Amino acid sequence: MDRRAFGLTAAASLAVAGCGRGPQVSRFKTYDGPEVTSIVVNKGARKVYLLHGEEILREYKMDLGFAPLGHKRIEGDGKTPEGLYRIDRRNPNSAFHLSIGISYPNAEDRAHARAMGKRPGGEIFIHGEPNNEKDRKRAARVSDWTAGCIAVKNDEIEEIYAMVRDGTPIALRA
Repeated sequence: MDRRAFGLTAAASLAVAGCGRGPQVSRFKTYDGPEVTSIVVNKGARKVYLLHGEEILREYKMDLGFAPLGHKRIEGDGKTPEGLYRIDRRNPNSAFHLSIGISYPNAEDRAHARAMGKRPGGEIFIHGEPNNEKDRKRAARVSDWTAGCIAVKNDEIEEIYAMVRDGTPIALRA
């Protein structure tokens, strides 16, 4: 095969190889708007609000833990915490599309669980949909499917992940 034919064949192979993938869209968005100064989670309304001062920047529908009424007290109770916390970490390699951590449990939560002879649990996040297809199908059929976390759609957690900084206060209300 001469060089010209080899070059055309190589170029055609690369072009065809790129056709099957479609555009690569990053899950890591950027944000350059007003700072998110706080997050409010209204469990009763099933809404998450990102605020700049008193102004609502974004509003999202959400799912909660499988037993959403009341404050999380112990590990495995399926409840989503209530109270004042902070965003304290982020996980780009989560079992859910992306996730940002909530500082539950605090000292009061740990003391209450200890008084009951139990563990308070932890690993409470705002996250996207499950990465596992079976879990994603289940979550689509059921409301309030998490173990105590706050779940939003994947495109929404991408936006939240970009907008919210570690240390942001979060108020979780009944």
